[in-house]
Amino acid sequence: MSYHIRQAVSADLPQVASLFDSYRQFYECPPDQAAALAWLQKNMTEERSVVLVAENDEGALLGFTQLYPALCSVDLVAYYVLYDLFVLPSARRRGVGKSLMHAAEALAREQGMARLDLETARDNHAAQQLYESLGYVRDSVFFKYSLDLDKSSSVAI
Repeated sequence: MSYHIRQAVSADLPQVASLFDSYRQFYECPPDQAAALAWLQKNMTEERSVVLVAENDEGALLGFTQLYPALCSVDLVAYYVLYDLFVLPSARRRGVGKSLMHAAEALAREQGMARLDLETARDNHAAQQLYESLGYVRDSVFFKYSLDLDKSSSVAI
């Protein structure tokens, strides 16, 4: 299977939204193609993220990754959070995910980013294996915490 990696453009939005919706379903979100499209469109329009896609010779997208710029005030650096990585089941185990990860690294280096950070589900062993094979190191120093603002009570200021 022949494919190449490139940055997504607005004409790719319908195909990327389909991939993104499948990615979200993998993480047990209900299907919502319209919401996926709206999210990606806003990200691209407002330059909130960078989306890289794997495209085959026929123009079909096989997978994508989405990078969000972030800042680290401790190290005084900019970096990317690689938040989304998804490859169609029919294209898995063919190097597409690895190629997307390499392209993300190359882009981050080109843009002077200090690092790439990512998270994955504890039971997503295939992804963990990929990340570790590429030199990513599991954090053993920090715990991740989240506060769901929809479910917590507000605090008076």
